[in-house]
Formats: sequence, C-alpha cells, structure tokens
Amino acid sequence: MKIMSGNSNLPLARAIAGYLELPLTDASVRRFADEEIFVEIHENVRGEDVFVVQPTSYPANDNLMELLIGIDALRRASAKRITAVIPYFGYARQDRKPGPRTPISAKLVANLITEAGADRVLSVDLHAGQIQGFFDIPTDNLFAAPVMAADIQARYGDQSLMVVSPDVGGVVRARSLAKRLDNAPLAIVDKRRDRPGQSEVMNIIGDVKGRACILIDDIIDSGGTLCNAAQALMDEGATSVTAYITHGVLSGAAVSRVSNSALKELVITDSIQATEAARESDRIRILTIAPLLGEAMRRIADESSVSSLFD
Repeated sequence: MKIMSGNSNLPLARAIAGYLELPLTDASVRRFADEEIFVEIHENVRGEDVFVVQPTSYPANDNLMELLIGIDALRRASAKRITAVIPYFGYARQDRKPGPRTPISAKLVANLITEAGADRVLSVDLHAGQIQGFFDIPTDNLFAAPVMAADIQARYGDQSLMVVSPDVGGVVRARSLAKRLDNAPLAIVDKRRDRPGQSEVMNIIGDVKGRACILIDDIIDSGGTLCNAAQALMDEGATSVTAYITHGVLSGAAVSRVSNSALKELVITDSIQATEAARESDRIRILTIAPLLGEAMRRIADESSVSSLFD
C-alpha cells in the first residue's frame, strides 16, 4: 500500500500517512513555462495498491489535471490498483441540467477520472449522492457526520440542541446528524425570493426558541445563505447558532462575512486546505478527517468493510 499526493492538500495527505504510519510516495509535480503540469514518480510502484490524495478544490482545473496526470503516471508504471482519494469533489454542484443547453459537468469529470485509469474512488460528503452513479468503478462516499457529532457532543452536549438544515435539500443530511445526537429535534430554513431582485425571505420551520442551533451543510462557498440563516434563527429566539460544514470553500469575502455574522462559530473540516484568512479567524475552527480517511483507506487495502465505519 502506497500513498501519493498532489499539491492540493499536502497537510491532509501527510496527516493520513501519519495515521497509517506510512511515508508519502516520493513524487514531484512540476510545471513547464506555459503552465503544463508534469508528474514524475521517483520510486517503484509496480504491483502496488496506490492511493492518490487530491481534493479538486481551488484552483479546481489545475488540481483536477494534477489528479488525472498522476493517475496516468501510476497506470503506466504498472500499479496494481489506483484509488483516487478526493475528499472534496470539485464540479459536484453541476450534477444535473438546471436549464436547456447546459452541461452535467460532474459526470464529465467522473468520466475523465475513470478514463485516466482510476480503479476506484473515495470521497467525503458528495454534494449529491447520485454522483456515485456517475462512476462506472467502485465509489465510496464517506460521511463527516461521526466526526462532527463527537465534537458537538463534547462542546454542546449539555445544551438544548436543535439541528437545522439551511434548505429543504439538506434535510436528509440534517436528520442523519440529529439521530447521532440522541434524536435531537430538527428545523428547516425555508428561503425564497418573492420576485427577482428582492432579497431572500427566511422562514423557519420548527420552534427554535431557547435552543442552541446547529446548522449542518456540505459546502460553504460565499457564505451569504448561511449567514442569513443564522440571523433568521437568532431573530426567532435561538440562544446561539453554530455551523458545521464539511467543505470550507470560503471564496471571495466569505471569511469576512462569517466574522461579521450572527454565527457563534463556523466549524469546517480539512477536506480543503484552509486559507490563511480562515486559519487566523477566531470564528472558524477546523476539524481533521485524516483518521476517517486513513481508516477507510486501510480497510479498502485490506478488502474489509468500509460501511461498518458508520455503524
């Protein structure tokens, strides 16, 4: 078993390697003068079970190409099995056609990874579960909920909790977390625009008064919707609002927006390497999913059950 990493999230790859007590495979990713990517593996991988750790976060296209070229290099070096470990699967939000003459880019990316030579895929909290079906190779979709639930119990277990989904589409994810928190009650933020150009109206489905609210979602990008939802919950009488988000994309002014919001705290995982601004913010805390990924990788290598991780 070998672990190889691109440049997307080296700290996470090193943490996984540390958990598994294995060194990272000696490889280099370089660029030519015209920004072409070149991957070179400096040790023998013939007949090995190789895991390539590379979230396809910003810059998404560069990191995706690093992943594809790395997989191709391993295939041509006669690796026995190649597993693409993609903690954050970029393009996942393009999982359907929102209108005529638009692409389904998540399917295109799945095809590219398969054609490059990956034998299986390991990801965390895919934006839409059906993306697993876009791959024609085995795909494991891990959940960060156990890591989050343990942290919530440790920090907020003595409070009256309410798990909140920031939209109707995230109810299944929120319900799953609520079950792990001793069947905590569930609320939903219903957002809508009365007419184009008007700000969204937030309606809270559920009684949050006097509750410590836990907002749960898979991705925070600009942070606008999440911060608006936090304010709406506080207006309805919540005692505090904490957000637990798997993938902290945090593009643009998101960190500043979070720092000036009604959120008590934003907790993200290290599926994406945090920016300096996110690391320095006193409102943002980072949970590691390295043990979760490392244990899943060990079980894949041993041909044992991955799903039992979540029992």
